[in-house]
Amino acid sequence: MGSGPLDVVVGAFVDDVGAALGEATAGLTDVDRATFEVDVTVEAFNLATAMIDADERHTDEELNALIDAFGTRMADSQLNLATPETLRGGSLVAGHRRWLEVDSELFGLLLDADRRNGTLLADRYYERALDVAHVVASLDVIPARAELEAISALRSRLLDGLRSRDTSRPARATPPESALAGAEQPPDPPPRSLEDLLAELDELIGLEGVKARVHLVADFLRVQQLRAERDLPTVETSHHLVFTGNPGTGKTTVARLLAQIYRTLGVVARGQLVETDRSGLVAGFVGQTAPLVTKRFDEADQGMLFIDEAYALVRGGENDFGREAIDQIVKLMEDRRDRVVLVVAGYPDEMEDLLAANPGLRSRFPTVIHFPDYTTDDLVRIVDSIGDRQRYRLTDDARAKLRQVLDATPRGHGFGNARLARNLFEAAINAHASRIMKLQDPPTDDDLTTLLPGDLPDEADSSDAPADAGDGVTP
Repeated sequence: MGSGPLDVVVGAFVDDVGAALGEATAGLTDVDRATFEVDVTVEAFNLATAMIDADERHTDEELNALIDAFGTRMADSQLNLATPETLRGGSLVAGHRRWLEVDSELFGLLLDADRRNGTLLADRYYERALDVAHVVASLDVIPARAELEAISALRSRLLDGLRSRDTSRPARATPPESALAGAEQPPDPPPRSLEDLLAELDELIGLEGVKARVHLVADFLRVQQLRAERDLPTVETSHHLVFTGNPGTGKTTVARLLAQIYRTLGVVARGQLVETDRSGLVAGFVGQTAPLVTKRFDEADQGMLFIDEAYALVRGGENDFGREAIDQIVKLMEDRRDRVVLVVAGYPDEMEDLLAANPGLRSRFPTVIHFPDYTTDDLVRIVDSIGDRQRYRLTDDARAKLRQVLDATPRGHGFGNARLARNLFEAAINAHASRIMKLQDPPTDDDLTTLLPGDLPDEADSSDAPADAGDGVTP
C-alpha cells in the first residue's frame, strides 16, 4: 500500500467511516458487515476520482496519487498496474465529477442512524470526506477554481444533511457591532477548526454569494497550507480584501470570522479583528497621522485591521491628511504583509475612488467581495431572530405588515439592511410597551410576548440608523 498524502487521508476515511458504519448497524439483523470495508473504500475512491475530475485536468500528480492510494486497496480494478497515461480520459476517472452532485447513500445511512440513536456518526464522514477533497486539490501547485468550488459544494451538501439531522440548530444572523465593540474578548482563545468556522459562516442569514467567495478563499489557503506542510511549492498571494456594500450587510461579521479562518490556516498568529475608520487614522496636525496609522497596525499585529468607510480617507481639501494616511497604509501593507491582513470596506463606487488614490493600493487588493442588500425575506428572518432571543413573537398579521413596510422602503444608496430591521423591531417593542401599560387587567405572558400589527410603524425610517448599530443580529 502507498504512503503518499492521499493514501493517508483515504486510510483515515476507510477506518473512521467504516467504524461509524459498524456502529450505525449494531443490533440490526440481515446486515452483511463483511462488505463494509469494500463499500467504504469504493466510497473513498468515488470521492477522490470526482475531485480529480472536477477541473478535468487529470494531472500526473493526481493520477499517481490515486494509484498510490487505491492500487492495492482495489486490486480487482487493476489500478496497481495502471499509469497516468492509461487512466487519463478513461472511464475510471473521466465524468466522475457528477458523483459530487448526488447525495451519498452511505452518508444518508449514517444520518438515519444518528436520528434514531442521537449519535454523531455522520460527522466522521463529513470530516474525513473534506480531508480527502482538500488533499486532492493540494496535489496541484495552483488548485483550479473548479476544484475549490467542488469542495465548497461538497461541504454545503454534507452540512445540509447534518442540519436536517439537527433540526433545532437555529440560523444565525449577523451580530451587532454595538454589542461587540465594547465587549472584552478573551486573549487568544484556542484556534477553532476550519470546518467549524465555515459552518458558522454558512449559518448567517442571506449572503449566499459572500459565503461562496469566502469558501473559495478558505479552501485555497487550506490547500496551500497542505502543500507547505509537505514541502511542495506554494503560491505567494496577497490576503488583503475589499468589502463593498451598503451598511448593515454583514461586512464586519464576515471579517471577524475571516480573521479567525486566517489564524486557523496559519496566515496570522492571533486572528483578532481591530476595527477603525477615518477618525482613528487621520490626525489634525502635521506629523501625527503616520504614527496614528502605525498604532492601528500595531494593534492588529498578527490579526486583521478592518477600516470601515475607508473611502473617507480620500475626501477633504488640499490640507487634509487623509492622503498621508493612505501613503502610510500602503507602506505598512508591504512592510507587514506577513503580520497584518487589511480589509477596507465601503460603498462600491466610493471604494473605486479609494483604490485609484494611490498607485500601490489596487495591486495589493486582489479580492473584492460585494455584500448585496438583504432581501425582504432575509430581513423578516432577522427580525424574527431578534424576537426569539428577546422572547417576542410576531403574529402572522404583524409579520405581513413588517413585510409590507420593508417592501415599501427604497433600496437605494445607504439602505440600512439589518440595522433597519433592528430599528423596526425596537420601534415595535416600544409601541408594544405603551399598549401593554394601557391594559385594564394584569398582562398575561402572551400579552407580554406578542407583537401585533399596530405595534409596528407604518413606514421605515432608515435615516436615523445609528452609525454603530452594526451589521445584523444574532438569534
